[in-house]
Amino acid sequence: MVKRLILLTSCALLAVVALAAVAGAALRPGGTFVDDDETFHEPNIEAIAAAGITKGCDQDRFCPNDPVTRGQMAAFIGRALNLPPAAGSPFTDSAGLFFDDINRLAAAGITQGCAPTKFCPDDPVTRGQMAAFLRRALNLPPAAGSPFTDSAGLFFDDINRLAVAGITQGCAPTKFCPDDLVTRGQMATFLTRALGLDPIVPPPRLLPVAGNPGGTAPIPPEAQAYDASNPDIVIGDGTPAGCTSPAVVQAVARGGVIVFDCGPDPITIVMEETAKVLNNTGPEIVIDGGGLVTLSGGGERRILYMNTCDPDQVWTTSHCQNQDHPRLTVQNLTFVAGNTKGTTPDGGGAIWVRGGRFKVVNSRFFNNVCDDVGPDVGGAAVRVFSQYNGEPVYVVNSTFGGAPNLANICSNGGGISSIGVSWTVINSVFSHNDAIGYGANPQRSGTPGGGSGGAIYNDGNTFALTIIDTVIEDNHAQEGGGAVFFVSNDRSGNLIVRDSTLRRNPSDGFETNGFPGIFYLGSGPIQVSNSTID
Repeated sequence: MVKRLILLTSCALLAVVALAAVAGAALRPGGTFVDDDETFHEPNIEAIAAAGITKGCDQDRFCPNDPVTRGQMAAFIGRALNLPPAAGSPFTDSAGLFFDDINRLAAAGITQGCAPTKFCPDDPVTRGQMAAFLRRALNLPPAAGSPFTDSAGLFFDDINRLAVAGITQGCAPTKFCPDDLVTRGQMATFLTRALGLDPIVPPPRLLPVAGNPGGTAPIPPEAQAYDASNPDIVIGDGTPAGCTSPAVVQAVARGGVIVFDCGPDPITIVMEETAKVLNNTGPEIVIDGGGLVTLSGGGERRILYMNTCDPDQVWTTSHCQNQDHPRLTVQNLTFVAGNTKGTTPDGGGAIWVRGGRFKVVNSRFFNNVCDDVGPDVGGAAVRVFSQYNGEPVYVVNSTFGGAPNLANICSNGGGISSIGVSWTVINSVFSHNDAIGYGANPQRSGTPGGGSGGAIYNDGNTFALTIIDTVIEDNHAQEGGGAVFFVSNDRSGNLIVRDSTLRRNPSDGFETNGFPGIFYLGSGPIQVSNSTID
């Protein structure tokens, strides 16, 4: 690694490393950007920010899940290598924000463009193309053989050189995925390794507590936390080292009551694989974080999955959509940076559930995302289908969002989403979540659909949403229901709001007269008592 850096421009790189060390010492809680907290790539994003290689995508955001464009790639590499200015341009389409960066790369021989006289600055970069950019930029030596089974093709040599240099570990065991697009977060990690920068872990952001501090509604017995004092599985050995993604995945697959022993301090476990419930375990499956454990999707994957109708998770009955188990409880946990963009089944950035029973107690959901558009896709934090006998999902003393920089964001249902499922929400908080799709459902002609239910999206036929002693504020919907979108197609469902506050939940498209932030179609009027809706 050191020899490779000297081949480039040692003075510039030494200055970069020194700058990174100085800037890292002064990081505020949560770090430089508000949209990468607790993700896998955050320490590397901080490293390239401290080195002056990135300025983010928009004020205090980095947009880690967005694909890197060729223009952005030029800027990253030009700043990283401190390339000198170049006179003139060989490309007819380089005018714009990255004009100087593109010309510097061309003069240095790092890019040959996308076609004769063109650079295509707005095109996204594939992993194979990224390998070619970095191989030329770093002047990496040839490599014998390949650790990947899918690297054959145009970028075979570039990929192998990056692997031997330790810059890439692939997208999966034995695979590089050369045709996949590179995200900005992934690019930060590639650059950190390539330049030998030290990742910088910022101090943790001060996060909202779980639930509504002023909520005093009584909790029915079936909605209370499960007694986890006699666990079946303990993850960890009293130290953080024992609390790993594989340990969580294995424990969830085994089922039973699961607790953590990771030491006295809060810990974030970045999931390298989605934890999946096997339907022939349990029947009670409880995951209790003790108030100290955060499970992170790393900005790349769903965190937890249960589906009684998924044969890969064991199909245990002939009526998988209506069985009483597994009964999954998540409690005293924080779920962050789950991401299911482009994933099947869709929605449920942090948690996706179908069948059995499910409840959430004393838990928090921050910065989870799912697809940006789509008429039914939803539930950046939680998406649920087919609960046993139509019994409700309970959400108790829990927080979804809580601050502008912690928003859960999806096409619909920034917080929670379901079809044909009842919910009872008690002593909880939904704030700053966003439904960003457009075109509604069914989608208007010429649109992709979505944009409803900033906090809560409920669709289907017979179901109920009951909101008790809960605060829903500062959520937003591009279309309908900044706070709540509730559509009972056969008008048999009902919405009940008691002892709650719903305020400042703008709906850009439509809402029900007299109920700001709510779009409702159901059986009779909304049942509101002792509540504020404005």
